[in-house]
Parts: sequence; C-alpha cells; structure tokens
Amino acid sequence: MSRRRRSLALAALAAALLLTGCGADGEAPASPVGPPSVRGEAAPPTGGSPFWVDPESDAARQVREYEAQGRAEDAKVLRRISERPVAEWPAGDDPVPDVTRAVTGAAPGKRTVVFVAYNIPHRDCGMYSAGGAHDARAYRQWVDAFASAIGDAPAIVVLEPDAVPHVVDGCTPAGYHDERLELLSEAVGRFKRQPRTRVYLDAGNPAWIDDPNKLVEPLRRAGVDRADGFALNVSNFQTNDVVRGFGAGLSRLLGGTHFTVDTSRNGDGPLPGDRAEAWCNPPGRALGVPPTDRTGDELVDAYLWIKRPGDSDGPCRGGPAAGTWWPDYALGLARRAKS
Repeated sequence: MSRRRRSLALAALAAALLLTGCGADGEAPASPVGPPSVRGEAAPPTGGSPFWVDPESDAARQVREYEAQGRAEDAKVLRRISERPVAEWPAGDDPVPDVTRAVTGAAPGKRTVVFVAYNIPHRDCGMYSAGGAHDARAYRQWVDAFASAIGDAPAIVVLEPDAVPHVVDGCTPAGYHDERLELLSEAVGRFKRQPRTRVYLDAGNPAWIDDPNKLVEPLRRAGVDRADGFALNVSNFQTNDVVRGFGAGLSRLLGGTHFTVDTSRNGDGPLPGDRAEAWCNPPGRALGVPPTDRTGDELVDAYLWIKRPGDSDGPCRGGPAAGTWWPDYALGLARRAKS
C-alpha cells in the first residue's frame, strides 16, 4: 500500500471474541470478559490477546531457519514478531484456502483471526500494491466466498485499506467513487451476516487525511453505521496518542463509533522530517504495542498488527516488492521494540 503511509461496545468485542490471555511463555490463561473500563480495573495496553498466532508465518519460518543456522540471538529477537498475532491477508482470486487455513488453525484454542479484505477494484491507484478484483461482479463474488469461508468462527475483518481515503484525496478517479462506496457498503453487509465477524472500515491515518470531517460522508456511504467501527493507522507509523486523538474526533462526528489502531510498526513513531516516501520502509522504526483488546480506552476496541511486521512496503530503500517478507527489516523492527 502507499499513500496512506505517506501522509497514512468494547465489551461486545470481548464477548464476541471469547477472550483468552496470551502469556509470553506460551501458556494461555483465561482472561476476564469485558474491557478494563467496564470491569473497574486498569490494564496495561500490553495485556492479554485473544487473537490467533500463525505457527507457519514468514516470521515463524524465519525463526526456525535462524535456529538451524546457529543464529540463536537473531531467532530470539525475531520471536517478538513470530509469537504475536498478525493479520491474515488472503491473496489471489480465491480467498477460501487462506481463510479456511486460518479459521481451522484458530479453532482448537478458540482464538479470533484478524483478517484484511484487500481486493477492491482499482486498488492503490496503480501504485506499489496495484491490483484488486477485475470488476464489481468479481469483487462481490470474492467477498461472498471470503465471508462464507469464515463461517461462524470468531473473526475481525479490516475492510479495504486505502479505499475510502483514496476517494477523499482524489487519487481514485471520480468516476469510480460511487461504485467503490457501494461495494464497500455491500461488503460490510455481507461480512456482518456471519454471526461472529466484526468489521472495521479503513479510514487512513491523521498524517494523510488530517481533517476528520472529510471522512464522515464517504464512511457513512461505505456502511460504517452498520460496521463495528473504523480502522486507523493501517501500515503507517503514527503514534498511539496522535491516532487516538484523531480517532476520538472522528468518532464524535460519527456518533460515538469505535475504532481499532494498527500498532505494528509505530513504536518510535513516523520517520522525522518531511521526507520523500516517508511511509515506505522507513529506517529506524520499531514494533509498537503488541496486539490486545485491553486498550484502556473505551473507544479503542483493539490494538492490532494489521501490517505484517517485516513485509516490505515496496521497492524503496532497498526493499523487495510490496508485501514480500524482508527479514533484515523485520529484525530491525524487533530489535528496537520496547515491549
């Protein structure tokens, strides 16, 4: 993804997700249901996570490779990624195999899978992550297959990163706007037919669309009132304080809508200075708050790792193609992590 990076209730969530805590030692102690604010206690944002960890992720395979090579210290550092839940991005024209693998893997531990639906026609304005469904009909079929494969499993779907912000900033041609917002609204409705699926529409980040008023109408046309909320900071680096402040303002404009925050790489905030392609594989960044639904903020349903830490943003600063695993970058993020 590109330009979003450049410039990029809670009690109901807990009940729907069948919460369990995720200990650093691999144990999974039970976690009380309901957010800290409801339970009358304070919980650190690094509290337990109910989300599924993929044992065959790129990071997990890299850990095993490092161990086989005798790189024990690198393997230990990279476990800061491999042992934490990251979002699944079903790829290709058929999302069913990826979705099925994830929900099947998560079922024994009663964990929630975090998915990203990223296949809207005319995706990413033809930039590093260009592509998407061929047309509206193909997209509807893709969404239907995706949702059907989730079934009655507990899931979160972050719906179409960039899609609404690219309407707002004009990157997506005006001739596509009506169709896009209609498709998003239909997708919200289709995913919400699944009994334990929660949906969050992507709304960019405060460094990209800095006036939340500009997002209100397109988000409403895209179905945010029927979704569980909106998602912020996907694949970007804005700090939690900045994102929460922006999100609270947007929430007020939408009547109190909740939101999620991508904390996958925002541990040290954005790259300082107004540099070209500051969103694309910026150096010196760090992992952020580990995924959790214990945010201590009644409007923030979860901190999630939506961008998979270690996946390249695109062919910039020596990186491989967008979405390609880049172990050196992953190690850097993990080494600089504060938690």
